Amino acid sequence: MRALVQRVSRASVSVDAEVVGEVGAGLCVFVGITHCDGPDEADRLAGRLAGLRIMDDAAGVMNLSVSEVAGEVLVVSQFTLYGDTTRGRRPGWSAAAGPDHAEPLVELVVAGLRERGLTVATGRFRADMVVEITNVGPATLMLEV
Repeated sequence: MRALVQRVSRASVSVDAEVVGEVGAGLCVFVGITHCDGPDEADRLAGRLAGLRIMDDAAGVMNLSVSEVAGEVLVVSQFTLYGDTTRGRRPGWSAAAGPDHAEPLVELVVAGLRERGLTVATGRFRADMVVEITNVGPATLMLEV
């Protein structure tokens, strides 16, 4: 399981020009699922996201988690995180899990974040989404569990 994490001042996701998820200050998290991922990886990812110390403290140092600053999280499923670009000019998608396997695991990540007290918005699975992000820092990290 992979997550591309961006620290944001705001983020939103729209489908067919309708905003389906929106957050203020916190994190925008793109989640990719591969074939061997399961509930344990989803729970571990939720825990790592909730505790990841990339939010600024009073001194402007990345020393606090999104939980500690009462931030919000936008979670967007993104199979392209498992795109293979090692050959040629067209990515291969064989490492990305299919939607029937991936969707419940993304939902478990969201549920795990909510269980940890975070406000979470989401994109819409299997939809063509437009994501707007105001990245702060910029701060972008890749997590793998």
